[in-house]
Amino acid sequence: MDIKKQLGKRIQLIRKSKCFTQEKLAELIGIEPPSLSYIETGKFSPSVETLQKLAEVLEVDVWEFYYFETLSNRDMILELTKAMATDENLTKIFYNLFKSLEYK
Repeated sequence: MDIKKQLGKRIQLIRKSKCFTQEKLAELIGIEPPSLSYIETGKFSPSVETLQKLAEVLEVDVWEFYYFETLSNRDMILELTKAMATDENLTKIFYNLFKSLEYK
């Protein structure tokens, strides 16, 4: 996946996690909704100014838009195992989540 698409997906993920519609976020940063849509789909690259406005409105640091780390399944398991080994409450949370999903 090219960097424009990765960046767009990351912006979209953060926007949705903050409960903004494309229309509302576009209004707040001063661009048209189709332009934000093109950014999120990787058709356009946002300007530095647009990235700064996005970061301000979404209350994140600009670098967070470029955090594309993807972990392998094995690495995720190792990371979760380490976290649960040091935090009993986290272990309980994961167990309850596991049971609530009725994973078989």
